[in-house]
Amino acid sequence: MAGESDETDAPSEVPGADAATHAAVALRSMGQPNSVVGEFDFWDDGYEGRRLFSEVLGTFLLVLVAVGGGMVSARFGGDAVPYGAKVVAPALMVAAVILFMGTVSGAHLNPAVSIAFAARGDFPWRRVPAYVVAQLLGAILATLLLMALLGKQGSAGLTLPGPGISATTAMLWEIVLTTGLVSVILGTASGAQQIGPLAAIGVGSYIALAGLWGSPVSGASMNPVRSLGPAIVLGDWTAWWAYLVGPLVGAIIAVGFAHVLRGRGGGRSGAAAAQGTLGSAWRPGSRPRR
Repeated sequence: MAGESDETDAPSEVPGADAATHAAVALRSMGQPNSVVGEFDFWDDGYEGRRLFSEVLGTFLLVLVAVGGGMVSARFGGDAVPYGAKVVAPALMVAAVILFMGTVSGAHLNPAVSIAFAARGDFPWRRVPAYVVAQLLGAILATLLLMALLGKQGSAGLTLPGPGISATTAMLWEIVLTTGLVSVILGTASGAQQIGPLAAIGVGSYIALAGLWGSPVSGASMNPVRSLGPAIVLGDWTAWWAYLVGPLVGAIIAVGFAHVLRGRGGGRSGAAAAQGTLGSAWRPGSRPRR
């Protein structure tokens, strides 16, 4: 926080804390925050470029799968990628990205997630704009690659309301689905299970389950850049506002639920999950600055 000393005390300078210090360092080596002696300082801006690159890459991979399923099916026939695969593949990709880069940037991949973490107090608001730009860039690059390789396949790859579904209904549907998704993300970021297999399994499972029953209505985007990236590249803005407003409103509702259930903020584990631990300096007796 402003006004606090920026000096990093060596663990050996904490009187009588040798055993606790060793335990804290061991926890850090496993990517876990600790409450034994001190906490992590997530404010080493020298790593910001890596964090943003991780968001570009992670969102690129997510959109490559999510948009690619529809475009491949349109290019090679409706059975080329079965419906279940189109729904489950993005969920598996999200789980994989959380596992391989969650400790770098927090693996948000979604402006709704970045805003939710910031609103809960686990992520600095000043970092949100750059994260959102990185996520949108990743979505645009993935769609551009797919179009270059497969050509434009009509409306394939776009997130659109189902037959007979209005844009307003799709927006409300996205609010409900995103509220559940962000609730799962915030919940698995508030305990010892953050940044690890349990978070990846929980988030990936929710995306797959929500898509299996919710996709026919709204496409189950739950992610503004997953919808707006293809809309920008393919030049089709049908119901675009529903896929911007729906996830953002759902994220804020989920933050309210998290506040009721757990109180404000996710603690040290919430900050570690939201910001990643790349370059974090262990500071005995310190508090992570926001």
